[in-house]
Amino acid sequence: MLELAIEARKASIAPGMEVRRILPFRLKRMVGPFIFMDHGGPIASLPLRVQSLDVLPHPHIGLSTVSYLFDGKMTHRDSLGVEQIIQPGEVNWMTAGKGIAHSERFEDPNLWATGGFEMIQTWVALPETAEESDPSFANYRKDELPVFTDKGVWMRLIAGTAFGLKNEVKTHSPLFYLHVVLDKQATLGIPTGHEERAIYVVKGSIEFNNRYYHAGNMLVFKKNAEPTVKAVEDSTLMFLGGEPLGERFIWWNFVSSRKERIEQAKSDWQQGRIILPPNDNKEFIPLPEDRSRPAANPAPEHFS
Repeated sequence: MLELAIEARKASIAPGMEVRRILPFRLKRMVGPFIFMDHGGPIASLPLRVQSLDVLPHPHIGLSTVSYLFDGKMTHRDSLGVEQIIQPGEVNWMTAGKGIAHSERFEDPNLWATGGFEMIQTWVALPETAEESDPSFANYRKDELPVFTDKGVWMRLIAGTAFGLKNEVKTHSPLFYLHVVLDKQATLGIPTGHEERAIYVVKGSIEFNNRYYHAGNMLVFKKNAEPTVKAVEDSTLMFLGGEPLGERFIWWNFVSSRKERIEQAKSDWQQGRIILPPNDNKEFIPLPEDRSRPAANPAPEHFS
């Protein structure tokens, strides 16, 4: 029933900000439409320069970024003029479409007052019909996201449909994405009805098929499997999956079904045709050295 287990790799996205990178993986580039997943934190102690954690303005095409925080705050600014303080438990869904730039900054002086910073960011590839859509950004408050509880089980639906839950988060293809908390010894099955499905262990550990999986592990399940996992200790998990979209090419922060579109995006960023956030336009991340042509789903070099 288990297709494979993925061990997160360390990656640096900014000075002082090291993340665990889960997707893409060399043997599993995507899970449904999810093409990228980073786990940032937990960062429990204040760095000497909080600004060293900032992710400067940078571009995207062909995807939606989904930022979900467990602790702390950060400020999102984008080409549309949106300025949004991202807070724990909310969904922040930015669709790049034909092109957008955004930054993520750590400006709240009380950032560490409540215990530090921790987040998950995923990229959801867009279907071909939406790859050239106009960019957009939406913030969904916690009270807009349904929560389900049962004995030893708590879950919040981030997007899509699962376990009979649904919300108003706009997606472009069939998927599900859940924040799940299991008490020690609690069990839970993964939602059915989608071709590709996975569980990522954020905190704690789980047992499946007499094996133990710890924080930083992703379990990817075979089609039509109906697995149940058990929490070995109090654990936090992300359940995700959906329908595959077909081959996607990924280079740096660009995703597309067409190699030539990524080449165009490189030129657009170099020539200033992707607009910087109007309220954060004094600095930006330059295009990395182009050591190769875009290949189908290589690992990107940046987190968001």
